[in-house]
Amino acid sequence: MDGKTDQANMAQGLPNRKVDDPQPAAEAEEVLLVYDRECPACDVYCRMVHIQPSAGTLRIVNARDPNPVMEEITEAGLDIDQGMVVKKDGRLYYGSEAIHVLARLSSRTGVFNRISYYLFRSRTAAHLLYPPLRACRNLLLKALGKAKINNLGIEGNDRF
Repeated sequence: MDGKTDQANMAQGLPNRKVDDPQPAAEAEEVLLVYDRECPACDVYCRMVHIQPSAGTLRIVNARDPNPVMEEITEAGLDIDQGMVVKKDGRLYYGSEAIHVLARLSSRTGVFNRISYYLFRSRTAAHLLYPPLRACRNLLLKALGKAKINNLGIEGNDRF
């Protein structure tokens, strides 16, 4: 096989796959979006973001609830208080990389998803924009008196 793009799949709106890709185009995997549901800004973003059906099914996971993906995030040494996580194809994407991946997978339907796509489709833009957004989030949670999740168990790291 020559590895050319399967034009028939693209014409039908199915995933852009290589002809020699053994995974069927119709199989859509689950994409996990792990975030702090007690953050109002994060909650709005995560509930409004939509991904293309060909990218999989988006499942939102509250980082404050005990679950296997949070155990995986903690084992990887990722501080959920400092960034959301996207798990796709067995890989964890953290912070600016997570928002970049979501933008690339986004459905681009509706104003919110189009704006998100244009802002974060570039890895460089995502890396530049994510830190100030995270700082605003942290200030908001501090003003609301929220406790940190502190999934890494860092002593004295319980408040924003």
